[in-house]
Amino acid sequence: MRHAAALRLSRLAEPLVEAIIRLCGWSAIFFVFAIFFFVFREGAPMLFGALDLGEFFTSVNWRPDSRIQAQYGVLALLAGTASVTALAMLLSVPAGLGAAIFVSEFCPPRVRETLKIVIELLAAIPSVVWGFIGYMVLNPVLIAVTGAPIGINILNGGIILALMSVPIIMSVGEDALKAVPDTYREAAIALGASRWQVVYKVLLPAAKNGLLAAALLGIGRSVGETMAVLMATGHAVQIPHSLLDPVRTLTATIAAELGETVEGGDHYRVLFVIGTLLMLMAFLVNLTADLVVKGVRGKQNG
Repeated sequence: MRHAAALRLSRLAEPLVEAIIRLCGWSAIFFVFAIFFFVFREGAPMLFGALDLGEFFTSVNWRPDSRIQAQYGVLALLAGTASVTALAMLLSVPAGLGAAIFVSEFCPPRVRETLKIVIELLAAIPSVVWGFIGYMVLNPVLIAVTGAPIGINILNGGIILALMSVPIIMSVGEDALKAVPDTYREAAIALGASRWQVVYKVLLPAAKNGLLAAALLGIGRSVGETMAVLMATGHAVQIPHSLLDPVRTLTATIAAELGETVEGGDHYRVLFVIGTLLMLMAFLVNLTADLVVKGVRGKQNG
């Protein structure tokens, strides 16, 4: 009797659990579209009205508070975002993937657990604290080392963003390497491969999808970061010509100016247009990654 009752209960519970899981999956899609709709709705009056898109994308003049003629050019902001993100990725992707390979394949078990805890604790540090580190610690160091008049610049912001991205890249990359079956390693060793050859010839090709995902998560972390780059990059609207130039990013502009705008005004709505642009950039990065991963899988299956 008890067994029959438990069986009936499990049959009743299974559709309910399935419905909850399905609801969770669809709710994630709904929330993403709802956020995009909200941001797009606030910026639409300027996007389809008074905003000159040619000037918006090609002008370096960002003067939203000008009493003579307000100018909304984001070319310098795009250049600042791209330069800081590119430098952060150049530093964090090799460091993060290298740390993942070391922790996964070369590290003794006790040291591995300690390193994983220490590296992942970096992800728990608030971004404003990273901003303080960039402003109070890296700023004087870069002035002393490079001779630059000010140390809050692209190099400072890139280093800070790289340190913030390494824990994510390392954690996801290590999981991807651990997911490779041990039979791959054993077969390579049986053929006489060294440990480095196993990593380079076997593990990296087998885990390339997961490693690509790790790198893209790092890019997303860098592009979307606000407070740290606001404090560490100098917040200057200009096209950079060297790593020692201060810049301003799209996210830092929204964070610094949204609280000072009049709700419903042109400046307010242009900031939401920038938010829409950021969401489209994130969508394109993820779409490109998805196409690349599918291409890699297609070649492997073929």
